[in-house]
Amino acid sequence: MPAPKPVFNSLVHRISPPPVPSVQAWARAYGGAKGPLIDLSQAVPGYPAHPVMLELLGQTAASLAYTGYGPIEGERKLRETYAAHVADLYGAALVAENIHITSGCNQAFICAVMAVAGTGDTVLMTEPYYFNHETTLAMLGIGTRFVACRAEDGFLPRIEAVAAALDTGVKALALVSPNNPTGAVYPPDLLAAIADLCRERGVWLILDETYRDFLPSAGEAPHALFRRDGWQDFVVSLYSFSKSFCIPGHRLGAITAGPAFIAEVAKIMDNLQICAPRAAQAAVEQALPRLADWREENRLEILRRAEALKDVMAGLPDWQLAAVGAYFAFVRHPFAGVSSATVAEALAKRAGVSCIPGGYFGPDQEGYLRFAFANADEEGIRALSARLDGFTL
Repeated sequence: MPAPKPVFNSLVHRISPPPVPSVQAWARAYGGAKGPLIDLSQAVPGYPAHPVMLELLGQTAASLAYTGYGPIEGERKLRETYAAHVADLYGAALVAENIHITSGCNQAFICAVMAVAGTGDTVLMTEPYYFNHETTLAMLGIGTRFVACRAEDGFLPRIEAVAAALDTGVKALALVSPNNPTGAVYPPDLLAAIADLCRERGVWLILDETYRDFLPSAGEAPHALFRRDGWQDFVVSLYSFSKSFCIPGHRLGAITAGPAFIAEVAKIMDNLQICAPRAAQAAVEQALPRLADWREENRLEILRRAEALKDVMAGLPDWQLAAVGAYFAFVRHPFAGVSSATVAEALAKRAGVSCIPGGYFGPDQEGYLRFAFANADEEGIRALSARLDGFTL
């Protein structure tokens, strides 16, 4: 009798391969017939990091001071600087003990959900959902439940639907605002109402705010959750330094929560990575106040790109701009009954337009495509008009 073969972890093995590489492969198959590739796929900044940011990264990477292990929760100076930044933005009393630095926002999400849920528990999400959140939960053996967000509601959940879904067994509600993939921004009053429900039901509210630096209005707090009494007992905010500083390869994110939550995350982080990249932390600590004006210029640039996309889509009656905001647009394609992957593959290979299929964000999203318009300049966005007009499968 042959020896039994070792098997993979079934929770991981049953998950589909990462989606972005397949989309990138479609783009590589484009022959250039329509002009340069218009890359609207991965959510990365379509402009380089500031020279000061690069200089700081070079200096800190070459420093012996950051070659050893650092504090699990993150470099103290960055925690203090970032806490002051968030406190100023939200008009709230926040200190370093409210901050944990992570290696990117995906790791922040992993740490946050592991701190509150385990195998057999349930986390509530919205659909469309960010696919890495869904697969993270699946790998951990955490169940998922979904609240549908529809185009007619601006891809925001109805409060009564959230209330109905927050029943026994749900340990946390995970939201993304501005949303990935739709770009929808949760109004402060909706977040307040959702927070009320979470507090009443004893459910953690995990709010991914990766794209908050690209909101339409400057200087306005995205919400007032950090000013509520007792917020530290049920609210967790996640953030990424990748987008506004244009350094996704350096993998740096943050968690804002109560000190008790931060202490739980430290246990997890010590086993995941020990500490986030130290040189990048030291560089961002210095860049956060120095590059504020530059980040504001980039916010305005992203808004201009959003307006350019709106203009383009207004001239394409067969394509519907269902939602747009921050980095993303959720676009309804005109090919009823055709899978979003089929449409996205054809667009990439034949029209030189690379985007993410809507079906990657939930089974009911096959009629949509995600355009990460922040990754293209205004000229490239306006070139979409000729690429999409009259396109057939």
